[in-house]
Amino acid sequence: MHYSPGAPILHSKDLVNWEYVGHAVPSLDWGNKYNLNGARAYVNGIWASTMRYRKSNGLYYWLGCIDFGTTYVYTSPSPSGPWKLGGKINTCYYDAGMLIDDNDQIYVAYGNSKISVAKLSSDGFSQVSTQQVFTTPSSIGTLEGSRFYKRNGQYYIFMTKPANGQYVIKSSSPQSGYGSAFQVLLNLKSPVSGSGIPHQGSLVDTPSGDWYYMAFIDSYPGGRIPVLAPITWTGDGWPTIQTVNNAWGANYRYPTTPVNLGSTTGKDSFSGTSLGPQWEWNHNPDTTRFSVNNGITLSAATVTNDLYWARNTLTKRIHGPQGTGTLELDFSKMADGDRAGLALFRDKSAWIGIARDGSTNKVQYVTNVNLSTGNGWPTQSTGTVSASQTVSGSKVWLRIKADIAPGGSKTATFYWSSDGNTFSQLGGGFTMNSDWQFFMGYRYGIFEYATKALGGSVKAVSFTTA
Repeated sequence: MHYSPGAPILHSKDLVNWEYVGHAVPSLDWGNKYNLNGARAYVNGIWASTMRYRKSNGLYYWLGCIDFGTTYVYTSPSPSGPWKLGGKINTCYYDAGMLIDDNDQIYVAYGNSKISVAKLSSDGFSQVSTQQVFTTPSSIGTLEGSRFYKRNGQYYIFMTKPANGQYVIKSSSPQSGYGSAFQVLLNLKSPVSGSGIPHQGSLVDTPSGDWYYMAFIDSYPGGRIPVLAPITWTGDGWPTIQTVNNAWGANYRYPTTPVNLGSTTGKDSFSGTSLGPQWEWNHNPDTTRFSVNNGITLSAATVTNDLYWARNTLTKRIHGPQGTGTLELDFSKMADGDRAGLALFRDKSAWIGIARDGSTNKVQYVTNVNLSTGNGWPTQSTGTVSASQTVSGSKVWLRIKADIAPGGSKTATFYWSSDGNTFSQLGGGFTMNSDWQFFMGYRYGIFEYATKALGGSVKAVSFTTA
């Protein structure tokens, strides 16, 4: 959505263990609101998108509709990049699913309730034609989130009923001839306590010919998380989930021999001169105001008292169901009026960090940092200092423990340390917001902003997650 770089890509060899490898959209180049420059783009930008590999030219294609207006197409020889803009299509392929046919023709299924299929040009950068192929009957309601497949000569469009169902239509032709929708699931019990119903997502076939359905479940306050189940096919060609006791199973046989590609947790010392692909900025960053060199230096990029207007807030998803993030922060070069630290970042946020006023440094726990739900997500409140303590020295360790399990306490606690070994809790627990409207779950956010004048900076020496 509004995080940059956009469209994170993960890689797996077994559909269970995953690693971040890159982003299909290097920068959100769609106007100043994506730069926090006079406007903001919270919950705008990239919604459901699609990516496929095209064997004929050795390129990966990614496309997505931005702001319900224009579809952007990016390509790369590798999922890890470099990705570049290939074309812009003046049709919104809403919740799109791409198919590259056996004859190398690219098709895109898209739409809400009225589902269409577009045929693209030979390079994939423009539209040749589009045709509505299905209208969702009132007995079902709304269908969207199209994914497009071909199996045994039949074309399949796999669609979700938000947020509790999954349906599929099929035809022997890509742009016509689709019949009634087949119900794949409706109100199927989730394998994760307290979560929503599995839906949306994609079908995946393995080299050995097995099929799986990777759906997502609303799992707030953590966001949406994937769940995986095997798929079989009926004699007349419809996909069927292998359920366990009429529910999505909590355990299934591994798709293949497990391949662990490394952990998404652990210590990141920001080695080298670039960020790893697990990191994303809140909106596009001001690249003149940060540098990576065995640690990341954040120079104040915005004069504001509002975290949601502060540029260069660096974010990372929380690894649940209970996550801990610890920031080692050198604040020796902060300026009078600066605020820097570690945020629990979403539409209802809180942070722990250093506030420098004059020559006094305080570690503060700030709550009530809120956006208003609705058009534009305006700031509702910029924060209340719930606890504060004077600190000395030039370095501090800041820690957030967050229970993001949907069936858990949904509470976060905030800690600080002067030596990195002994931590003290500051203030009470923070109850996270579990509403779905912001879509994304809570993230860790590392920030530095000025309330008086630019000129100060901090250095994030390391960030450790568990």
